[in-house]
This record gives sequence, C-alpha cells and structure tokens, in this order.
Amino acid sequence: MLKLNASYSKKVPAGEEYSSQSYHASVEVELPDGLSGDALQARIHETFDLVRNSVEAELHGNTQGNSGNHGAYHRQKSSLQGGRSRGRSNDVPASPKQLSYLLDLARQRGITPQQIAARFQVPDIQHLTRQQCSDQIDEWRAA
Repeated sequence: MLKLNASYSKKVPAGEEYSSQSYHASVEVELPDGLSGDALQARIHETFDLVRNSVEAELHGNTQGNSGNHGAYHRQKSSLQGGRSRGRSNDVPASPKQLSYLLDLARQRGITPQQIAARFQVPDIQHLTRQQCSDQIDEWRAA
C-alpha cells in the first residue's frame, strides 16, 4: 500500500488590522500498489481537489464564527450547533473516511466525484450526508 497525504491551507484577512484567519484541511489515504502512473496521478489530483474544495467550502459557506476551527471537522461540528440539535442522523455530514471509501468505489466504476455530486444535487461531494454516502456505498457493493 502507498500512503498519500494531501493538505491545503489558506489564510484570509480578518476584521482587525494585521489579523488573519487560517483554514486548513488534511487527509491521509491509502492507495493500492500497482497503480499506473496515470492512475496514481489521477488519485493524487482527486484527493487534493477533495481537500481544497473542503477548505473553500468552509470559507464560502461558513463565514460566521470560525475562530480557530479548521476544515471539514469544523463543518461537521457547526452543522450540529446553533442552540439545538438537528435531531436526524441523516443530516450529519459524511465523514472523511466515508468519502474516501466512496471515491475508491467510484474510481473502480469510472465515476467522477462531479457525477456523484450531480446525482445527489449537491455542489460537491463534501456536501453529502452520511446517509447519502451510505446509500450509495451499499448500492455499489450490492452490484
């Protein structure tokens, strides 16, 4: 097995002079041995896109109250905040591990992350819920 660690960081100016907020996401995935150069490059590119899109979604989708929290972990945490619990487990964002497995299955079928997002009518796969991910994984594993 090969290990791939992809990270993306971005600093943006904060409201105060000489101040900034930092956003960072990192993911480590295992890649199977024996990938061709093109397949390996595609996996690296897709993984980096996943991490970069997570940070960008955080910047553009959750601009309030982000002091010091980072990446997808903050997005998962913030979806449960706001004074009351959402109450339904199918509203919980998919975990990074779940998304990684979904991407592995998709790759085996020649399906792109954009096609998955389009199927569930979300901007990118980072917006999938645990339930959506689980349903898609179950469907592909049964096939």
